[in-house]
Amino acid sequence: MSNINVVIMAAGKGTRMHSSMPKVLHRLGGRALLQHVIETAGQIHARRVLVITGHEAEQVEAMLAEQPGVASVRQMPQLGTGHAMQQAVPLLADDGVTLVLSGDVPLIQAHTLQALLQLCDAKHLALLTLQTPTPGGYGRILRGPAQQVTAIMEEKDATDEQRRIQEIYSGIMAVPTHLLRAWLARLDNRNAQAEYYLTDVVKFAVADGNEVKAHCIDQAWQVEGVNTPVQLAALECAYQHLQANRLMEQGVRLADPARFDVRGELVCDRDVEIDVNCVFEGKVHLGEGVRIGPHCVIANAVIGAGTQVLAFTHIDGEAQGVRIGHGARIGPFARLRPGAQLDDDVHIGNFVEVKNSHLAKGAKANHLAYVGDATIGERVNYGAGVITANYDGANKHHTTIQADVHVGSNSVLVAPVTLGAGGTIGAGSVVTKDTAAGALTVARGKQIQVANWQRPAKKSK
Repeated sequence: MSNINVVIMAAGKGTRMHSSMPKVLHRLGGRALLQHVIETAGQIHARRVLVITGHEAEQVEAMLAEQPGVASVRQMPQLGTGHAMQQAVPLLADDGVTLVLSGDVPLIQAHTLQALLQLCDAKHLALLTLQTPTPGGYGRILRGPAQQVTAIMEEKDATDEQRRIQEIYSGIMAVPTHLLRAWLARLDNRNAQAEYYLTDVVKFAVADGNEVKAHCIDQAWQVEGVNTPVQLAALECAYQHLQANRLMEQGVRLADPARFDVRGELVCDRDVEIDVNCVFEGKVHLGEGVRIGPHCVIANAVIGAGTQVLAFTHIDGEAQGVRIGHGARIGPFARLRPGAQLDDDVHIGNFVEVKNSHLAKGAKANHLAYVGDATIGERVNYGAGVITANYDGANKHHTTIQADVHVGSNSVLVAPVTLGAGGTIGAGSVVTKDTAAGALTVARGKQIQVANWQRPAKKSK
């Protein structure tokens, strides 16, 4: 179906979040609640996605400006869900179906929406409902003698008997747009909240002889909304559980699925192992046989087959990304920053930081070092405590270390500088000039010795 209009409700205040941020911009799995709903709308190939904004509209619309193909319309003032839809329908063509979603219900699944749209069939009002033993706070589904849907009763307007009904309305419906337009014109606000309820379209459909369909599910997490930080945390757990199960079904071994976080997109090849308390952000691809140790944070990185990332390693590629070849060994306590490119069999050890640098096959920096804005050749041994002094206070400069160079411990390479292939840098050197291939370079002050030297002593008071 290519004539689907998706309208997302995102105008509410979210008072119980106790936050200056609009509720729909709070993050779940590293993305705004509203972003999840927009992405799901994309999965069902919606013709148009329209977001209704209201409270702190400028913040929400700023986020939407980064979403191609998504438009917005403001509801000012906020006079109920029916009033919100009245702002949207003038922007929708009559020839399609309108699917109404909520910006604070992030885990609704595309297959569930497809089933609802099939039930609608461009002819009927179709409601997504949930059977639950805890219906409090939701509108109840009223059914007639033949179990046909007759109305949705908002909780504040319900009788005690109606409040005991356990089938609730999720806030999600599919309806032919031309019918929706006509029913919205008949709304009034004669109710407990003096608001225009979108749910009143059900009684109009019944009055017009249009059968109301209901697709009832039993997965509460799909339709649970976020109104409080407690609810947000609960949905975060549900979301991470879904991600963990998806990966394990593909063969990924998680040491503990309950201690695992994906805040973006994680793709894993065969035989990947991930230890506890690891966080994946942005776009991450783990190649075949990759092993991730405990307490690692990895963002925007591609890691080649057979590579080991040891405990407490932090990899953050940001926009530039980080790329690691096959069979590398990273960590523990290593940090890879944007632009780090490590070829096959590279070793980066404890407390080594790499930024905007390319390390060729077999290069090693195993201890307490900084590699910034550098090109490191094959099989280079980059000693403990070595740094590239790449910044002069105004500009960044490049360091080139050719193949098979051995850089002694605690050396400073003052960029721009090139170390010739096969050379050796003596420990403690401060290298400011290019070095010749195969040469030993020592650049440090001459050692002196003062016999019988007396250390300074504190003066007595």
